[in-house]
Amino acid sequence: MIAIDTNLVIRYLTGDESRQSQRSRQIINGREVFVPITVLLETEWVLKSSFRLERAARRKAISDFAGLPTVTVEERHIVAHALDLFGQGMDFADALHLLKARHCEGFATFDRKFVKLAQKAGFENVIEG
Repeated sequence: MIAIDTNLVIRYLTGDESRQSQRSRQIINGREVFVPITVLLETEWVLKSSFRLERAARRKAISDFAGLPTVTVEERHIVAHALDLFGQGMDFADALHLLKARHCEGFATFDRKFVKLAQKAGFENVIEG
């Protein structure tokens, strides 16, 4: 198993650079790969900021990629839950931050929308800073 970086995931998903896209497909389809949570976090950001994909398309792309038989995602259960929250309107990054901090007594932020969405999703310990 080898770990892969965001640029391989982006090339795999978008096919935007022919040579690199082909190579990323060979690597990802040809062997077991490990994808850290941080790579998926950056992937979502790149798909949004550089490729201007809509939320639903970003969610589907990450979910489909994480489900490939050769892909092992770090803390897959957290990523799956974060994708669910993302589908409910929470930012993917915020969802990951929140879920990775579940061992804490609470979560403080100045982002009012995040507080509202988190509390609606059952995270009552998310408060406005």
